[in-house]
Amino acid sequence: MPNLLLELRSEEIPARMQRKAAGDLKKLVTDALVEAGLSYEGAREYWTPRRLALDIHGLTARSADVREERKGPRTDANEKAIEGFLRGAGLSSVSEAQVVSDPKKGDFYVAVISKPGRGTEEIVAEVMPGIIRDFPWPKSMRWGKASTRPGALRWVRPLQSIVCTFGPEHEETTVIPFEIDGITASNITFGHRFHAPEPITVRRFDDYAASLEKAKVILDAERRKDIILHDARDISFANGLELVEDESLLEEVSGLVEWPQVLMGSFEEDYLSIPSEIIRLTIKTNQKCFVTRKQGEEPLSNKFILVANIQANDGGKEIVHGNGKVVRARLSDALHFWKRDQGDLPDLETLDASAKKFGLDLKKPLDQRMAKLDALDVTFHAKLGTQGARVARIRALAKELAKIIGADAALADRAAVLAKADLRTEAVGEFPELQGLMGRKYAMLQGEDASVAAAIEDHYKPQGPSDRVPEDKVAITIALADKLDTLTGFWAIDEKPTGSKDPFALRRAALGVVRILLERRIRLPLLATTKDADLLSFFHDRLKVYLRDQGARHDLIDAVLTADADDLLMVARRVEALTAFITSEDGKNLLAGTKRATQLLAAEEKKGTVIADGVSPALLKLDAEKELFTAISGASKEAADAVAGEDFRSAMAALSKLRGPVDRFFEEVLVNDEDAAIRANRLALLRLIRAATGTVADFSKISG
Repeated sequence: MPNLLLELRSEEIPARMQRKAAGDLKKLVTDALVEAGLSYEGAREYWTPRRLALDIHGLTARSADVREERKGPRTDANEKAIEGFLRGAGLSSVSEAQVVSDPKKGDFYVAVISKPGRGTEEIVAEVMPGIIRDFPWPKSMRWGKASTRPGALRWVRPLQSIVCTFGPEHEETTVIPFEIDGITASNITFGHRFHAPEPITVRRFDDYAASLEKAKVILDAERRKDIILHDARDISFANGLELVEDESLLEEVSGLVEWPQVLMGSFEEDYLSIPSEIIRLTIKTNQKCFVTRKQGEEPLSNKFILVANIQANDGGKEIVHGNGKVVRARLSDALHFWKRDQGDLPDLETLDASAKKFGLDLKKPLDQRMAKLDALDVTFHAKLGTQGARVARIRALAKELAKIIGADAALADRAAVLAKADLRTEAVGEFPELQGLMGRKYAMLQGEDASVAAAIEDHYKPQGPSDRVPEDKVAITIALADKLDTLTGFWAIDEKPTGSKDPFALRRAALGVVRILLERRIRLPLLATTKDADLLSFFHDRLKVYLRDQGARHDLIDAVLTADADDLLMVARRVEALTAFITSEDGKNLLAGTKRATQLLAAEEKKGTVIADGVSPALLKLDAEKELFTAISGASKEAADAVAGEDFRSAMAALSKLRGPVDRFFEEVLVNDEDAAIRANRLALLRLIRAATGTVADFSKISG
């Protein structure tokens, strides 16, 4: 079957846009072809810094003929209805319609519409200009003389050429020459802009990819990544080092080069006095280079890995030299930031009021930065006040949380005061992603307690499902205070997540609270802490997500999670105990019996059947109902006592004793007895079953 090759070649596409753009191209083209009646066996997208490419193989050469019967009005319908039908069906008169008789509905018109299939070349030529013109780039531009015209083509960077060929795998292909803004699709592409700028004639994907490789362009981004990674590992190993791997940087760098050449540069060892995190970010952010370390050791080395796009005649010496100059200049700046942050601020006399407010020691650099943060009235959010006001709220909340968590009150207070101080450091000003981490380093340098230093870094954690959860009690206290302040604040100003929009990462904050409470086994009454039922519901949603990710069944979560449940650790423990119970043989059988009891009871309640207020032992006639009443009386008390003691497994074990009596009751007892009093008494017995199991879960919500 025929294949389609498509390439859109332009000036450099930003690396961060390439993968998504290639995926968008694949979806837009294949969706349009399928909608037009074509089918295909497979499609794969490719991208480089200067091109998006698409290989669609097994594409049908023609869309199928379509025959459609469109039912119209009755033959005796009014004239306007018939005219509307003819117009919609594309018929000029009723003589072109068929008349079909229906024994029940009478005679009515039917239009038979036949649409002959179309060639794939015609379809591609029709859909491609619209796809290119409306391509969903996050940012796009116009260029050249045509840019002044209304409706001129916009593209991420100037579009230079289009390749579009179609044909069988082993025969000649044809060009589909559609045109857009003066660019006509052809079978001509170009290789590496420096190594092989000459035109290349291509037919189909196989020779296209091979020709590009000869012209110093590796089309497959995954191959480029693999080459970069393995060459970087090899050159590091050859120098007695190991590569500090970075997947996001690898992805970015592979989008900057078409012919990757891996080289090693160096900088002066004096710069290694800078924290490794700053060195790594400086080199990564400014030069897109990787760092290395000694094999098996943590400290960084003074060698870095760079990836060039040119196979230089001098082996890359000039490229290495140029990159080294820039790296050294950036590290010099970083060293300046690092030293400045450890010194005194020039305007200490203006910070006395803020220092007094927070109990700060202005002889200490980090205290000075916190005072400066407050004195400058740096805004946290227009409706939630300044960072200083936020720190004051976190401090007050931490005081209450420390009691619950068992953290040292003085250390928690100190950590709360210094948690945001590094926002005014030059290192964090340059690299915001280092907030917290730099605060910890500066705290240790000025002699803070290790728990305080840890809390400054860890109060931002966890920042995602795979991020670690704080362990130190002081860090846990500040992490919860920070997240709860954020959530209650944004709830108070009605800035809640809507749909997929969550600009303040409130879902992440709530999930962080959930993970801390459950993974560190902390009992915290959220409703009493936040005083917001709607926010509690939001926590419930995040709890459900977390527990489902841990493998819990959604119906078991719903069975124990009530609207006012604000101790999430207890909810999780109930789910855990219920899961173990309901998968046991006793649990499965008791569930079946309980469901039967609750369904029968619900049906009678709906009908208004009289149900006794309580069970009368005198009206229990059969041994099976007597046995059940005795079993329920014992199991209910035992389960309730276990729940009160928060021993949910024992509560489940107590309920398991009901399995036999419940089974025997339904085998031997007719609930709807002819005697109204006996019937009402037996229904009251069913209500006891529902109440007994309800002490641990709502069994009616459990599937199965």
